[in-house]
Amino acid sequence: MANSFTTAEIISYAKDQDVSFVRLAFCDIFGQLKNISVSLSTLERAFSEGVRFDASQIRGFLNVEDSDLLLFPDPTTMTFLPWRPSQGRVIRFYCDIKHPDGRPFVGDTRHMLKKTERELFEKDYEFYLGSELEFYLFKTDENGDPTYEPMDRASYFDIAPLDKGENIRREICLTLEEMGLKFESSHHEKGPGQNEVVFRHSLLLDATDNIISFKAMVKALAARNGLYASFLPKPLFDECSSGFHMNISVSKDGKDMNYYRENVIAGILKHIREITVFLNPIVNSYERLGGYQAPSNLTYGTGNRNLLIRIPMGKGEDSNRIELRSPDNASNPYIAATLLARAAIEGIEQNLKYDDSLAGETLPQSLIEAVEAAESSDFINSVLPEHLVKCFLKAKRQDWIAATQSNNPRVAAREMEFYLT
Repeated sequence: MANSFTTAEIISYAKDQDVSFVRLAFCDIFGQLKNISVSLSTLERAFSEGVRFDASQIRGFLNVEDSDLLLFPDPTTMTFLPWRPSQGRVIRFYCDIKHPDGRPFVGDTRHMLKKTERELFEKDYEFYLGSELEFYLFKTDENGDPTYEPMDRASYFDIAPLDKGENIRREICLTLEEMGLKFESSHHEKGPGQNEVVFRHSLLLDATDNIISFKAMVKALAARNGLYASFLPKPLFDECSSGFHMNISVSKDGKDMNYYRENVIAGILKHIREITVFLNPIVNSYERLGGYQAPSNLTYGTGNRNLLIRIPMGKGEDSNRIELRSPDNASNPYIAATLLARAAIEGIEQNLKYDDSLAGETLPQSLIEAVEAAESSDFINSVLPEHLVKCFLKAKRQDWIAATQSNNPRVAAREMEFYLT
């Protein structure tokens, strides 16, 4: 559906398509997808008045004394959920989160990115994001609970019968097309039971909405096939990790990434340490960084996949970008995209060049080190709302304490975080 459709037209279309249920979806500040299901008859009121929910029950949102928030569906995001029944169909809208007096809620990270993208458009910037998302498929036990046994023992680019994920990846890609999401490729990754889907670049809000939709869809289809999909950065300590590689390109006034590349890289590297807690936000994230093709040094260059920022080799559209290789799938993509866009634009507008003093520096080596780097950051406080930063960092410090108080912190963290990604 497009912007030009009225509420009445949307409701009429939904009735014609045998829609019975409407999911009103949003993310918490940690990127966890939440939703409430309402009947189609409630949708008109949702557009005009919003649907109330208790924000005190969402970690990092509001305290119990000031807990009423409202969900207002964004009509441009209407999507059918193809894995739900074909009779009594289900549609989903992403929502804006507002206070009862109409003020936007500062913890609404999607709204924050929407505002950032609007400001970039006003300055004539076009900022694009492509993503590469890796995940594991694990077997489940007799109770349907996930195990740590991968669904196969295949490796990079293997095919059936070694690759037992071929059919489910096909189902994933067909469902992506049915939902109107543009992917480029899919394949078996190096780890056993590990897979990757690559998304074509798109504007920031579309790209991040697609990431949230993709993760939810993969989990739903995996469950339907008796499997569990994990986006945890390092679910198997002795196997390859899973990343969320972000491919970034910027253009303005007829000048593309080839013109702005050095400035964009300098802006991101200037702030990368302080924003790492938002790109790698869980204890398990730091099992991955510094390992196989998961960078920890503040480096950039051409080709080498061990670099923090990689400039792809080749010609044409594929080379007109940079690839940031440190983020993982535990991140909230709306926050990640906001921070990286702001850092990149700072690099352009201040004509920043690579700071040689960064040579030899590394990303934070643990979650607590990343929290401390963010706590002293003027940049973060200038970009993100104070309430969001305070709640996010407080929660991350609590997660660190909870994991490190156990006898085996790395295992405790994995158990605690396995269901959160």
